[in-house]
Amino acid sequence: MKRRAGRAHYDRATIDAILDEGLVGHVGVCSDGQPYVIPMLYARDEDRIYLHGSPLSRLLGDLVDGMPMCLTVTLLDGLVLARSAFHHSLNYRSVVVLGEGRAVLDRGQKLAAMRTLVERALAGHSTDARGPSEQELDATKVVALAIDEASAKIRAGPPVDAAEDYGLPVWAGELPLRVAAGAPVPDSRCAAPLPPYLSSYGRGDA
Repeated sequence: MKRRAGRAHYDRATIDAILDEGLVGHVGVCSDGQPYVIPMLYARDEDRIYLHGSPLSRLLGDLVDGMPMCLTVTLLDGLVLARSAFHHSLNYRSVVVLGEGRAVLDRGQKLAAMRTLVERALAGHSTDARGPSEQELDATKVVALAIDEASAKIRAGPPVDAAEDYGLPVWAGELPLRVAAGAPVPDSRCAAPLPPYLSSYGRGDA
């Protein structure tokens, strides 16, 4: 795979659009000299990103103490097939956010953050689903990461081959990829009708 310069973007509109389309980010920290990278559900609310998990999680425990962290989100848009192996690539959109995680301790803010996490994953579902009980709220740790230092990288378009390779009898071009929702599968004990936000679910332009 070949990497090219000039793909960086620093405007918030581009960064926010990528963050809002994604669902899973990879959180990287270094604890006691050992690096860790963990996939986590996340949600953006204006200038903050929320993460949540068990209070027993060592990772979240480190983050609430203000440990430096890195959150990366990548959306894969396609394979870029060139005439030579050297020029093969991927079309993608990615964001890197650097900062320090801080615990959300206020119960009202914590409830709002958890609602944001549900709504970002499936808009409308937080209105239907029961909210967390006091015990469930206590059993969940929410971490906020300010979007103060962030950048995006985007690769789009066809392959760029060496001039002498354009005459090779090799298929070259793009193979688009996207996330697509399948048909909802109800729980065996579910008697509720299918909500409209599920029947029309989609992410990005999928």
